[in-house]
Amino acid sequence: MVSTSRTTQSDLLLAIEDQGHRSTETRRLVAEAIESSPESFTAEEICEQLPSVGRATVYRTLKLFLSADALCKVALPDGAPRYAVDTGGRHHHHSICTNCGAVNEFRASTVERVLRALEREVEGEITGHRMEIYVRCNRCQIETSN
Repeated sequence: MVSTSRTTQSDLLLAIEDQGHRSTETRRLVAEAIESSPESFTAEEICEQLPSVGRATVYRTLKLFLSADALCKVALPDGAPRYAVDTGGRHHHHSICTNCGAVNEFRASTVERVLRALEREVEGEITGHRMEIYVRCNRCQIETSN
């Protein structure tokens, strides 16, 4: 599960302020909805929580948080996007439950060693990568076995 810490001012808002963006009332509402989500979430779930905020505004705000590296965007196997608060701020990868959509962060030195080896094999400069592992989380495994 991705958890967020509660502070006086949202880490999401601080991240966009660091990039020179204002913390508007609407952005505060979206940040509060995100931080009250127990796990990963979809843009539609945020829209449903905030009927007074326009859909386009929610999507623009999510995009702003993504560009500030305060959120991670991952894709389910069907391609549907889910979001999670970036809890570490460091390079990481994601495991995504194919049953419930829970998103967890992980770091793997083996993956980083493979990437360093690939730098010698791939023509050009590697500028980034993405790894998402699809799993059935422990909670879903327990629920299915009962």
